[in-house]
Amino acid sequence: MTTFATLADVKAIEAEAPWADRGQARTMYDYLTRTRDAHGDRPAISYQLLSGPATKKLTLTWAELHAQVTRAANLFRSLGIGEKDVVAFILPNALETAITLLGGAVAGIVNPINPLLEPEKISAILRETNAKVVVTLKAFPRTDVPQKVSEAVQFAPNVRTVLEVDLVPNLSGLKKVVVPWIRPKNPVQHSANIRDFRAGMARMPADRLTFADPPEDRVAAYFHTGGTTGMPKVAQHKVSGMVYNGWLGATLLFKPTDVVMCPLPLFHVFACYPILMSVIGSGAHVVFPTPQGYRGEGVFDNLWKLIERYRVTYLITVPTALAALMQRPVNADISSLRNAFSGSAPLPVELYNRFGKETGVEIIEGYGLTEATCLVSVNPPEGVKKIGSVGLPFPYTHVRILTRKGATDYRECAVDEVGEICISNPGVYEGSTYTEADKNRELFAEGRFLRTGDLGRLDADGYLFITGRAKDLIIRGGHNIDPAIIEEALMGHEAVAVVGAIGQPDAHAGELPCAYVELVAGSTATVEELMAYATAHIHERAALPKHLEILPEVPKTAVGKVFKPDLRRLAITRTYDAALAEAGLPARVAAVIEDRKRGLVAQVASPSPVGDAEVQAILGQFSTPWEWMPQPRG
Repeated sequence: MTTFATLADVKAIEAEAPWADRGQARTMYDYLTRTRDAHGDRPAISYQLLSGPATKKLTLTWAELHAQVTRAANLFRSLGIGEKDVVAFILPNALETAITLLGGAVAGIVNPINPLLEPEKISAILRETNAKVVVTLKAFPRTDVPQKVSEAVQFAPNVRTVLEVDLVPNLSGLKKVVVPWIRPKNPVQHSANIRDFRAGMARMPADRLTFADPPEDRVAAYFHTGGTTGMPKVAQHKVSGMVYNGWLGATLLFKPTDVVMCPLPLFHVFACYPILMSVIGSGAHVVFPTPQGYRGEGVFDNLWKLIERYRVTYLITVPTALAALMQRPVNADISSLRNAFSGSAPLPVELYNRFGKETGVEIIEGYGLTEATCLVSVNPPEGVKKIGSVGLPFPYTHVRILTRKGATDYRECAVDEVGEICISNPGVYEGSTYTEADKNRELFAEGRFLRTGDLGRLDADGYLFITGRAKDLIIRGGHNIDPAIIEEALMGHEAVAVVGAIGQPDAHAGELPCAYVELVAGSTATVEELMAYATAHIHERAALPKHLEILPEVPKTAVGKVFKPDLRRLAITRTYDAALAEAGLPARVAAVIEDRKRGLVAQVASPSPVGDAEVQAILGQFSTPWEWMPQPRG
């Protein structure tokens, strides 16, 4: 393990050799083959369909995983996939998901798609990436993924083959017998050929590729964004960026003897690159519990016991999962656990303290993003961990804090001055981050540094602090308010589990601060109590929420980020309805949709006639556009 404790250590690592001279694998197959040769008999990946600490588990060694990936890559090539063709998968976590991810990157370009998306968004991504092959689930109880994919594929004419993964072999006992009999029907809504994934793989050689694998860096993955800001964009990832993530994990974090618990989805970069690529690089063992990870039934209740079962050394998590986990007692032997890594969203200080007190384990917070093939920085495991910081930039990662200077120029911010976080590293595909050329315009500062859209600062020791999202700024009468000020303050209340702060529309100030809160299970708190707490702890008067609301559950993405578009929809609906009611108009907001060009749009309906001009006079005072709700045909 290389020492990584200070900024001086980072510079020393970089001084050893340029990144290009590190001798890293040039292809994904070579990367995996090196691990097979070094750690063939060691466990590579484990999976269990159910969350119980004694339920059936499946484990592949590195040699077995290599063989399965070889078969999958050969299968994809036999179906017409070349190195510039796309294999998409819409799958929950499973062994086959990891095999498809790696096999797709070996054969061509792999395109993971969030199975929680609606059919129209799945279809839009399939069209944008021109996917030829789709790997998805065979019909199975308690999931609608096969049905959604069937609907989506009919509007993606480039898809020629759908490969189905059957989860039944993951079951044991009576369930394995009963499930095939109660399997739901899945009407086929497309003309693509449907084939069985396992059967197709079984016909392929496992000891060699049936095609050439030239050692040339190329795009090997497409990952869609779509966290907190709405419509998905598709980012391109090269093999070099994927391997860079793995090299960081293997060099600075993991050893072959480590066991990494990762209840995060394999359609997201966090699980795929910092975790899966890093365990390939290090020869460590990764565990994926249940198809839905943290969202799986019983996962939170059993997680401590699963850590004991596998003798886990590293837990991979996100703040919302930590908040839920802290509502359960530590009811197992977790003495093997050395660290927990948190990412995807800023970690509230109070949650950091709660976890440390309950477990004796320190959370290490990091930072990455889809557009940079993930990793950017981390609080160094061997060095000082600054609470609220996402740590030091990794070796070969250059972070700059820039602010606009005129229409096209940028100014470097001073130490601790907040600006936009801009980065360059081997994971940044300069000039071609997104598949859509239009989306790459103005994405790079000085033609090289990826503009992340995140606001942050660098302190005197080189530690990076994220202060908010440029897009999430609440702009109250020209005054910029960082929503993190509100969220951090309210998270200090013992009854609060999750907070999402946004700007709600206002006819005079443009936006006013608004907070939505989810309480800790079993806790009680009133809006009045929370407002009083906010008043005492938010010292920037302009940031005090104009509206605070307690929800049964704050909407979140599949990886646990607060999903702010849904909160904005709630705020737009409430604000617009109140304005219309105050004006005595019968119209109300029926839906808030997302338009690719206009953003969120309020759709208005009325049970009795009302004129356009009357509604426009009221809603035209707000910045969010409105339109009449389309009338059903017929």
